[in-house]
Amino acid sequence: MKIKDGFVIRKLGNKYTVVALKGEAKELNELIKLNEVGALLFEKLQKNNINEDQLISLLLETYDVDEQTATKDVKDFIETLRKYRLLKDEK
Repeated sequence: MKIKDGFVIRKLGNKYTVVALKGEAKELNELIKLNEVGALLFEKLQKNNINEDQLISLLLETYDVDEQTATKDVKDFIETLRKYRLLKDEK
C-alpha cells in the first residue's frame, strides 16, 4: 500500500491534517484530521510501499501498545484511507 501522489499532511500546533495538492483537491471533500499515530502511519505510507503487517510492527516498535490494539488501529486507519480513496491502485 502507498498513499497516492498529491496528498500530504500538515502539522498545525499539535494537530495533523491531510491536505490535497492542486488537482487532487477535487477528490478530498472533507478535512481528515490525524493524531500522532495516524500521522506516523500516513508518513510511512507516503514514503514506502508497505503492508498491513509492517504497519502493525511499526506501532509495536514505536509505542507501548499490545498487538491486538495495534492491529485494530492499523485496520481502522487503512479503512479510513480507503474511504477517502487515498491509497494508490485502490478504487
